[in-house]
Amino acid sequence: MTGVDVQSPLLGETTCRSLMQQLQKIWDEVGENDEERDKMLLQLEQECLNVYKRKVEQAAKSRAHLLQSLADAKLEFSTLLASLGEKSFVGIPEKTSGTIKEQLAAIAPALQQLWKQKEERIKEFSDVQTQIQKIRGEIAGSNEQAGGQLAVDESDLSLKKLDEFHDHLQELQHEKSERLNKVLEFVNIVHDICAVLGIDFYSTVTEVHPSLNDATSIQSKSISNDTLARLAKTVLALKEAKKQRLQKLQELAAQLTDLWNLMDTSEEDRSLFDHITCNISASVDEVTIPGALAMYLIEQAEVEVARLDQLKTSRMKEITLKRQGELEEIFTRAHIEIDSQSAREKILALIDSGNMEPSELLADMDAQIVKAKEEALSRKDILDKVEKWMSASEEESWLEDYNRDDNRYHGSRGAHLNLKRAEKARILVSKIPALVDTLVAKTRTWEEEHGLTFAYNGVPLLAMLNEYAVLRHDREEQKRRMRDQKKFHEQLNTEQEAMFGSKPSPARPLTSSKKAVAGSRLNRRLSLNQNGGSRSVNKDGKRDHIRPVAPLNYVAISKNDA
Repeated sequence: MTGVDVQSPLLGETTCRSLMQQLQKIWDEVGENDEERDKMLLQLEQECLNVYKRKVEQAAKSRAHLLQSLADAKLEFSTLLASLGEKSFVGIPEKTSGTIKEQLAAIAPALQQLWKQKEERIKEFSDVQTQIQKIRGEIAGSNEQAGGQLAVDESDLSLKKLDEFHDHLQELQHEKSERLNKVLEFVNIVHDICAVLGIDFYSTVTEVHPSLNDATSIQSKSISNDTLARLAKTVLALKEAKKQRLQKLQELAAQLTDLWNLMDTSEEDRSLFDHITCNISASVDEVTIPGALAMYLIEQAEVEVARLDQLKTSRMKEITLKRQGELEEIFTRAHIEIDSQSAREKILALIDSGNMEPSELLADMDAQIVKAKEEALSRKDILDKVEKWMSASEEESWLEDYNRDDNRYHGSRGAHLNLKRAEKARILVSKIPALVDTLVAKTRTWEEEHGLTFAYNGVPLLAMLNEYAVLRHDREEQKRRMRDQKKFHEQLNTEQEAMFGSKPSPARPLTSSKKAVAGSRLNRRLSLNQNGGSRSVNKDGKRDHIRPVAPLNYVAISKNDA
């Protein structure tokens, strides 16, 4: 049997019909019966049906896969939009109908663009979070650096969330800037104080943190809480050290000054320690010169104070006598009488016996000087008025002499000056009673407050004032009697002239010579009170004691004058 392929003249290729015809021919040639032929045809139909079924199943699966892909693409599109925080998207496909493949082809570019945008957004989030983590680590003082990309929460990649991260980053950067400025401020303070104290600055800041030392290879300075706390603690410690050193140096400078004043040290020797004494009254903030409070300066001052202390001990007598002279000078100016000779002998005996430390003796004398100054200050107001009283008494004495001068109105040289002085003296003398009353009141008040008698050069002031008041009253009585006597002589002269016809020669006043004696006695007592009443220093360094006889205003009148 020869088989000939039958091709369709229309299709030009093998078809099912041509193959069936060819199969019929073959069966005819073979002589297959109809039963076999039907059986084989049925088998062929079954096999064709199975093929169709498989193809349909494959097509259905492919369609389901495409539908799932389309659904996944749409879900992914929505998820990406939600993740990126986009409510709408420019590339959203407008075509929602058509075949599945057409819909997939339309949504694919939008998905690709969203994926690209998502990757860029993730990179932005990663960068800003890396910076935040780095600054947080610097603030916390952690040395750990980010080993890789940070895990970004892809569920929220919106611009709002990104802006929140950027705002947080700006806050951290601002805090970092403030911390850095604070660190630099602390470092500058440490540098300045270290310079004043003569301490190594670099070793000091390196102990706080190595990054603060510019000589190290560390680029960024530590701004952690621990570094700031240690810097603040270092600054407080340095300020306290500066305060203590300044206090110590000022104490030494004060001791040097006191010792120099005691021993009359020359300005040339003092100038050698100007760098120490220049800050004797300075505050802590005013001392800014490098090395001004270095430790070697304090040691230098301590050595000099120790040397002067030894020298002071050897010159103790000279120093104490000088203090005693200062004390006596205060009492002299205050018109207080003391036994200077006995005080000096007691001081020398204490020094020779060694029973009292030189410093204690000087402290005791300093206390006496302070007390004497206070007492002198309490007497000052009364003494000023005593001086005014004595000055007015001098003018009163001069005015009496001037009034007794018969030639006072003659045109001699200086007569007009004496006339002016007499006018002023009368005004001044008229104020003496009120001045004396004020002195009495103030003196009594002083005595009541202090429980002591107010003495002027050893004489009770109230006794002097009372005596002056008595003498002034006697003098006024004397003047009154003289006026009465003068009237009596004038009346007698008038009667004689009427009886004898001539005017007798004027009789010499009975008290002229005696008044001259009284005036000389007054001048002598005034000079004694001014010059002899105060103590003078003789050649041996001892003071002479002359008890004042009377103050300047005493008036001496003899009994015969009355």
